[in-house]
Amino acid sequence: AAAAPSGTAAASAAPAPKTEAAPAPKSAAAPVAAPKPAAQKPAPAPVAPSAASGARVFASPLARRIAKDAGIEISRVTGTGPHGRVLRADVDSFIASGGAGAATGGIFAGSGQKFGAAGERVVPNSSIRKVIARRLLESKQTVPHFYVTMDVDIGAMLAMRKELNETDESLKISVNDFIIRAAALALRKVPGANASWGDDGIRLYDAADISVAVATDAGDLITPIVRAADRKGLAAISSEMKDLAGRARVSKLTPDEYQGGSFSISNMGMFGVREFSAIINPPQGCILAVGAGEERAVVRDGKLAVATMMTLTLSCDHRVVDGALGAKLLGAIRELIEHPLRLIL
Repeated sequence: AAAAPSGTAAASAAPAPKTEAAPAPKSAAAPVAAPKPAAQKPAPAPVAPSAASGARVFASPLARRIAKDAGIEISRVTGTGPHGRVLRADVDSFIASGGAGAATGGIFAGSGQKFGAAGERVVPNSSIRKVIARRLLESKQTVPHFYVTMDVDIGAMLAMRKELNETDESLKISVNDFIIRAAALALRKVPGANASWGDDGIRLYDAADISVAVATDAGDLITPIVRAADRKGLAAISSEMKDLAGRARVSKLTPDEYQGGSFSISNMGMFGVREFSAIINPPQGCILAVGAGEERAVVRDGKLAVATMMTLTLSCDHRVVDGALGAKLLGAIRELIEHPLRLIL
């Protein structure tokens, strides 16, 4: 008999192996469910860009016009429309809130706000204030003022003041004490300026009674007088002035301590005032306005230097003191201040 094919013989001789089902072709595979997309958070509403960013601000024409009329930068309003568009309601809300959410200070302070008239309160005038007002008004209306101004080097005076105060601890001599003394001695040198106007004639005084302007705690101004200051030394002037000024501030002066006087001094140097022109205290003929001492550039012997200078302005009643006499008096005051040794001899 013919031999069977080898493959058939093997099949018949051995048990048939277990066969697994062939995998289905990919095309026939069951579809896999696609993953569900993650839920997306809603995008935040765009914030209106600031003017500094330079970005375009989306706003309706009506909203822009209302903002412009109200003086509001449209970039400061947060829009609630599509893509952050600024609507009329946004501008109206911004105005109604007074600019809520915006900076309360800086260059935008007060934008979009309407302010009423300033409030007020009435402070009753004291009797002293009424007298001051009447006399100053009378002075400016009836006294022909003219002014003379000079710069004074106070370096030597400051050095002497420091030395005197360090020599004796009981001494507390001020710059104003030196000026009072200088003005008093200058009036002795220029007696024609130590005078006041009168309808019947010019009154010339034989002593320098120096009135010194002092501000009281109540806000008034009073001028206590250092009597015969030309006959008193710096220590006596300093002690007397401290007592007068202290009592003047609490309104404890007697009338004879502030009424009269032949010459006045008003010093605002302690407030940093460089110079000013004071109103004459009638019937006196002059008042000296004292500014602050400060370092300034000066020219000496053709070279630039630094010196501590003070500006003095003398207001004069032209009926009593003419221009030449006023200049002579202020020059004498400057000479004494710049050579302070003469003030203690």
